This record gives sequence, C-alpha cells and structure tokens, in this order.
Amino acid sequence: MKCELAASLLHRPSVLFLVEPTIGLDVNTQEKVRQFIFNYNREHKTTILLTSHYMGDVTALCDRVMIINHGKLLYDGELQVLSKKLTPYKLLEVRLPSVALGRWESYGEVVSYSDGKLTLRVARDRVPHVSSELLANYEINDLNIQEPPMEEVITLAFQEESNDH
Repeated sequence: MKCELAASLLHRPSVLFLVEPTIGLDVNTQEKVRQFIFNYNREHKTTILLTSHYMGDVTALCDRVMIINHGKLLYDGELQVLSKKLTPYKLLEVRLPSVALGRWESYGEVVSYSDGKLTLRVARDRVPHVSSELLANYEINDLNIQEPPMEEVITLAFQEESNDH
C-alpha cells in the first residue's frame, strides 16, 4: 500500500484517487499513512477523493463526505454536519469510583453500565446541564463527552434512506 501511494504521487497529480489506502496495514502504519496524506494535501493543495468503508480513514482525512448507496446520493456535505443531523445526542462516559446507585435514566438513555463505567446517550442541548448535575451529585473519577462513533452515524444514514422507501 505504501509503495502504491508513493508511485501515485510521482507526477504530482492535482487530483489523487485513493481506495481503502490503509487496508491491511498495522495500526501504527495506518496512522503514519493518514498523517502523510493529510500533510500532502495541505502542502500541495491536491484534491483527494477517498473511497473507503473504514471510518478511521474518513474521520482522519475528510472534511466533506458523500454517501452513495446503490448509485443514489444520500448525503453530500460536511462530516460534522452529518453527525449533528443524524445523531441529536452525544455520549457521556462517566467513570465512578465504585458501583454508585443512581437514577441514571433521569440524565439520559443508559447505553451501558458495568464496573463503575456508565455510558449515557444525552440530547445535545442537555449535555452541559447533565454534565454539571452529574459532577455536582456524584463522586466522578472521569467524565468524557464524545460524538457518536462515525460507524453509527453512517448506519443511521442508510437506515434513514431505507425508511424513505
């Protein structure tokens, strides 16, 4: 994969087509290849068209995405806008010092809870309030607020399209 990438850059193309550029590479090499592609794009102003099922590549390299299903364009726009449109929630991961009793459902949808790790799905507009309430009412070791995984967002895009039929 690295040799193919190097060969494709020999003539400094203005448009670079990449298909699954990190497939079959170990985790460290994947990150190095992504960083190289990112830097190459910034330095040479090369347009890069990436086709991939691997969301690690997509989230690391793409600002704009197009989702195509059976030849039909489902989405064309910014990656973050897609996430906000399809997932009106964020995930709050809360690490508690021990099994703490609480009415977690009052804060959001409980995704999982075991061994002192609680994951809640919380409406985006409620995240600041819920976070401060949890910190005020419980002994919290760690609180992590994150976007839903891109795989989940893409799955929702395909489900939304199939529901339209």
